[in-house]
Amino acid sequence: MKIEYYLPEKIFSNSDLESEFPEWNAGKVEEKVGIRERHIVGQDETALDLAYHASEKLLAGEDRNQVDFLILCTQSPDFFLPTSACILQDRLGLPRNCGALDFNLGCSGFIYGLALSKGLLLAGIAKKILLVMAETYSRHMHRDDRANRSIFGDASSAILLNSGDAKCIGEFELGTDGSGWKNLIVEAGAMRRKFDTELNSSQDENGNFMSPNNLYMNGQEIFNFTIENVPAMIAKVLEKNHCSIEDIKYVIPHQANKYMLEYLRKKMKIPTEKYHNDILLTGNTVSSTIPIGLKDCMVKGTIHPGDKILLAGFGVGYSWGAVVLDIDFQEINQQ
Repeated sequence: MKIEYYLPEKIFSNSDLESEFPEWNAGKVEEKVGIRERHIVGQDETALDLAYHASEKLLAGEDRNQVDFLILCTQSPDFFLPTSACILQDRLGLPRNCGALDFNLGCSGFIYGLALSKGLLLAGIAKKILLVMAETYSRHMHRDDRANRSIFGDASSAILLNSGDAKCIGEFELGTDGSGWKNLIVEAGAMRRKFDTELNSSQDENGNFMSPNNLYMNGQEIFNFTIENVPAMIAKVLEKNHCSIEDIKYVIPHQANKYMLEYLRKKMKIPTEKYHNDILLTGNTVSSTIPIGLKDCMVKGTIHPGDKILLAGFGVGYSWGAVVLDIDFQEINQQ
């Protein structure tokens, strides 16, 4: 099992945010949401480009002819069609007998990607899977939406899974509540309501501008959904894997923001030393927050071979998922 991630070169810091919105304080932004800077794509850079760079890092020294399935998770594809994964297969020089597909999911995307991959491996449909997360939420945001611009960053991550890894991926707890679909949405741009440059912007009670063409997030409702569903999800995934929180070496939840994560940690009574809460230099990268956290924890020595790791994703949809991993991390590259 190998894992890598890629961050675009352009950095948007809290100081940059403060220069655009002088009433905002860079230090207070960092203190509240736990983010000092985030990477964002350049004018001609897309999620597919990020996916390519992360995959290239991951596949260095690998026999690409052995990769027989490619799965790409993104909510900011280059095109409605064709599938971005098909284009990525060609750009990476993967074999033509490689299956490829996209799936549209946000902050729970990595967990669902692992579930799909495990199923393909156990069924014998694939023997080596390239699983990629790539997101450019910055492209969805209104220029004057200072709240969302302070939170989200762009990134891609990639993980290589083989047949032997399936046994190290434990049982999943997955869930959906589509009644919350309006609370995190880009309303215009697809078939229900097409993108319209003539649409007027509106300003919310906090001074943030938005339009149906841009990302809208009802922060309070997202917070309520998270607090209501995540602790129950954690309890259920522990039960399914016949373990307790004491058996878990480290918990890596989706890195939404510092305040929400700390609230969750206290509610679930998880010790600080076994709980990941760090998006200082990346921001909320949606489906890549968990793999970025996993990679960083391995490199820093926070987790070691044989540790049980609990991963939990939750967000847009509403969608949530969790799994327990028990992997020989010595097989994971730490460069």
